Amino acid sequence: MNKKLLAVILGAGLMLAACGGGDEEAEPADTGTTETETETATVDPEKIVNAKCTSCHGGNLEGQGNFPALNDVGTRLSNDEILNVIENGRGAMPGGLVTGEDAEAVAAWLAEKK
Repeated sequence: MNKKLLAVILGAGLMLAACGGGDEEAEPADTGTTETETETATVDPEKIVNAKCTSCHGGNLEGQGNFPALNDVGTRLSNDEILNVIENGRGAMPGGLVTGEDAEAVAAWLAEKK
C-alpha cells in the first residue's frame, strides 16, 4: 500500500512539474533598458579574463613563461588587434577561447590596460 501511495504522489508531482500550471507566459518587467543594453550589461570581461586567460598570462596579467603580459597590452595593440588575437589566436594561444560579444567585451577591457 505504501509503495502505491508513494508512486501516486511522485507521479502527481512529476505531472505538475512538467505542466507548469498554466498556458500564459509571464511578461518581462520593464527595466527601462533595451534588450541590447541588458545583454551588454551581463558581460563581465574581468570575470571572463579570470576564467580563461590568467592560467597562462598570470593572475595579475603580468605574463609568465612564453605567455606575454596583458596588464599593459593596450599600449601595444588596438582594440581591433586584441580582438583579432582573441578570435584567431597567436603563437601558442589558440583562437576561439572567447567568442562573440564576450570576445568584444574582453578586447575592449584589455585595450584599456595601459
